[in-house]
Amino acid sequence: MSVVDDFLRHIEGERRFSPLTVRNYRHDILAFVEWLGITPDEFDADTIERGHIEDWMQHLIEDGGLKASSVNRSIASLRSFWRWMLAHGRTKRDIISTIKPQRTSRRLPTFVPDTRMESVVADVVDDIASDEFERVRDAVVVVLFYTLGLRLSELHGANDDDISADFKHIRVTGKGDKMRVVPIIGAVGEIIKKYFSLKYSQNICIAQKKALILSSKGERLSQRTLQRIVDRRLKSSGVQGKSSPHVLRHTFATHLLNMGADLREIQELLGHSSLKATQVYTHNSIEQLKEVYSVAHPHERDR
Repeated sequence: MSVVDDFLRHIEGERRFSPLTVRNYRHDILAFVEWLGITPDEFDADTIERGHIEDWMQHLIEDGGLKASSVNRSIASLRSFWRWMLAHGRTKRDIISTIKPQRTSRRLPTFVPDTRMESVVADVVDDIASDEFERVRDAVVVVLFYTLGLRLSELHGANDDDISADFKHIRVTGKGDKMRVVPIIGAVGEIIKKYFSLKYSQNICIAQKKALILSSKGERLSQRTLQRIVDRRLKSSGVQGKSSPHVLRHTFATHLLNMGADLREIQELLGHSSLKATQVYTHNSIEQLKEVYSVAHPHERDR
């Protein structure tokens, strides 16, 4: 088995990275090995020079037509691979840690504005009043992403027993199996109770299945299905542009910040390991202030 296979097995089995993350690592590392003109079995880190990596980056930009962000992701995968080889004695030469990433323009997180989110919430409230399981379930999916700031993988992996008995908290398993507890506001707790009631009264919840979000046949919904539910529900409520679970996560954080929540509290709710990742939401607030200023300030209106 090659050193590449050993690394991929490590991040999948020991680090328990998501299937999508493992797939991206595999793609990036194998693409580099293929560009070198060798097979994974022939790969020997001690024969690779810094110039090889720099030439590969240039190849990705000029021949592959990749954006800086995509090139940086590929280099990040290779950098993690190299760190693992150094830590496990598979090489003694660190030729990659000092390679600088490509400059990228900073993109602000996409979120649903307050006024548009009001119509989404109104539609969700109407659906919660229904006794149709799938209609209520889809509404619950939107509610949980928006009011708890969950990642797609976190809601997908959530089980019934992650919800506290009083419906006031949810235990969330985040990146790297890091656990956090997120509070559930009273109105949302009542919505989850209604959903649980339908699951059991309509015999949808199979005894051995503990998944929180189920299909009408009692199976855990796939991540792709969760994405489709959010996309369909947001677009039906008139949301323009991106409409994904991550947009609702961004909306959760942005709305909290705009209402005066502390940045470190938002960091804890989102499960960010670094405050730097949370600080990006302050830029959305600044952009919103600029927009209000341009509309409301008499000097701007007269231009």
